[in-house]
Amino acid sequence: MEPQQPQHRTADLRRDTNETKIRVALDLDGTGRAKLATGIGFFDHMLDQVARHGLIDLTIEAEGDLHIDGHHTVEDVGITLGQAVAKAVGDKKGITRYGHAYVPLDEALSRVVIDFSGRPGLHMRVPFKAGMIGGFDTQLAFEFFQGFANHAMVTLHIDNLFGDNAHHQCETVFKAFARALRMALTADPRAAGSIPSTKGSL
Repeated sequence: MEPQQPQHRTADLRRDTNETKIRVALDLDGTGRAKLATGIGFFDHMLDQVARHGLIDLTIEAEGDLHIDGHHTVEDVGITLGQAVAKAVGDKKGITRYGHAYVPLDEALSRVVIDFSGRPGLHMRVPFKAGMIGGFDTQLAFEFFQGFANHAMVTLHIDNLFGDNAHHQCETVFKAFARALRMALTADPRAAGSIPSTKGSL
C-alpha cells in the first residue's frame, strides 16, 4: 500500500466592500510562492516575506480606494488573510500552536510571538523611525496585524527591539511574523490528532 499524501491546508476567500475588493488564496503547506497585487509596492514586498519565510503559497489581489490612502486596503488585506488562515488551519488538531522568532536585518532586530489560542489580541511595540516607506504609511503595519489577529483568532506579540532604518524595522517584523507563523502551524508529531489545549478546544 502506498503511503497517503499529506493533505494541504488551503483556503480561497473574497471580501468585497464599498472601499475594497480583496481576494486571498493560500496553501499553508506550500513552498513560499507568492502572487501579490495590492497597489502598494512596499506592502507587496512585506507580504512576499510572509509567503517566503512562512513557506505559505499566497495569492493576494486587492483593489482599494488608494486615491484616499492605503488604510482600507492594508487593513482589509489583514482581515481577509486572517480569515483565510483560520479557515485553512481548521480545528487546529496536531499543530504546535505556539510560535516565536527573532529576525535581524543589519542594525534592526524584531521578535514576534504567536499563539493560536482562539482569543484575538495584539501587543505591538514598533517605534518606526519614519512615517512612510515608499508609498506605505508605517502606521498601517498595526492595522494589518490588528486585522489579522482579530480574524485568525490569535494572540500576537510584536516587538522591534532595535532599529534605525524604518525599512529594516518593518522587514524584520514581517519576517519574524512569518517564521513564528510557520512554527505555530507546523504539525507536532507527538500530538497528532489532538487539540493542543487542556480545554480540549481552541
